[in-house]
Amino acid sequence: MINRCTPVALAAALLMAGCSFIPTYERPAAPVPEAYRSAPQGVAPGAQPAASLPWQQFFTDPRLQQLIGLALANNRDLQVAVLNIEQARAQYRITRADQFPTISGGATASRAPDTVNGGYANVFNVGLQTTAWELDFFGRVGALKEQALAQYLATEEGMRATQISLVAAVANAWYTLLANEELLAISRRTLETREASVALTKLRFDAGASSELDYRLAITLTEGARATLALQQRQRALDANALSLLLGQALPAEISASLASTPLNQVPSLAPLPAGLPSDLLIQRPDIRQAEQALIGANANIGAARANFFPRIALTAQVGTASSELSGLFKSGSWGFSLAPSALLPIFDAGRNSANLDAAEVGRRIAVAQYEKTIQTAFREVSDALDSQASLEEQDRAQRAQLEAEVVRLRLSDLRYNNGVASYLDLLDAQRSVFALEQSVVQVRLTQLQNQLQLYKALGGGVTTPTPLAATAQATTSAR
Repeated sequence: MINRCTPVALAAALLMAGCSFIPTYERPAAPVPEAYRSAPQGVAPGAQPAASLPWQQFFTDPRLQQLIGLALANNRDLQVAVLNIEQARAQYRITRADQFPTISGGATASRAPDTVNGGYANVFNVGLQTTAWELDFFGRVGALKEQALAQYLATEEGMRATQISLVAAVANAWYTLLANEELLAISRRTLETREASVALTKLRFDAGASSELDYRLAITLTEGARATLALQQRQRALDANALSLLLGQALPAEISASLASTPLNQVPSLAPLPAGLPSDLLIQRPDIRQAEQALIGANANIGAARANFFPRIALTAQVGTASSELSGLFKSGSWGFSLAPSALLPIFDAGRNSANLDAAEVGRRIAVAQYEKTIQTAFREVSDALDSQASLEEQDRAQRAQLEAEVVRLRLSDLRYNNGVASYLDLLDAQRSVFALEQSVVQVRLTQLQNQLQLYKALGGGVTTPTPLAATAQATTSAR
């Protein structure tokens, strides 16, 4: 028969619960200067911050928008990041469930010798029971729940950081492919010109109008252009493979066919972005928010480690009906309940709890250092992009002017050589210079686009609209 007792002990235990040893969280100061060394150039007064500027508005090329959409839908790294959120959320729900009793229904029947009356006695029990439910007097379970919640939120921020990196990587791969196509066009055009020059030089050599040295120099320059073309073809294939990996599928045929139709210098410049203050990065960069959630989780872990020094009080309870006859179950007088609290106080553990607390405190210091390093890295990325803007513009201007001058020199050298005034070496030097500068102009333009892209990424741009998981996390944080 189940013993009857008053629920006063249970009520008192619940009233006593709620103590927490989690240290008060204080966000560490950002270990970076209060302003960037270089101010952004040409930013309109009402320019939209990068973190609130959708990538659909920042990248205006419809083909690039299509590629980014494909990557967001098919990229496997992003899919893993989303699944990690689901896993962390489930783990948080598991940990949170430890705060509540697990109630099970059960039925037992036993038959044993009756040592008092002789014969055999039957006992039948049917009811509900909970076993070893920990009454969280000192906040151990609550601290573990806070840690799991922080891990869940950190995982979501990690997914957002992955998304930002993916958007930037697709855009960078696209611009690189456009540059590859333009470099290939330059190399093909140069190779055709030099092959014609070899044929002409061979005729002049056969006619005795030029030396074999001129002929061999023409061959050398032609084969050099051929080798450059082969190198660029290989690099173009590798870059296309890299973009396909980011997309999670092959590059669409219509986009691949349109690559050669868009020289890199015709790609519209990306919108200027206001850099704001370094402190803005704390709310704009998902990787910084992820590091802070890791720090919050490490802080909560200290509370759980401290609670291990205090007793763990658990409760086993049962309510139901019992009878010596099966037909007597559920009848008046057969109902009852029992409460069986227990307490376990650590006395000797060979320093285990102290070591756990030391490890938790060191873990928090590690999390602080990682949080600060993340901020410093973000500050450097923004500073690098800002510092590079002016110098890249000047480099692009200077190389274009140099290319114009070299094109004129090439034309004049060709005239002088054909009139016998200049040597073939002068002509070859002008050809080499023009070829190198044409490629350099493309590379600088690519670097400019990559720099603008890097600034957008460094400022936290590229996140799509909040997902349902993000809304759930925000609501959970508010409820916490």
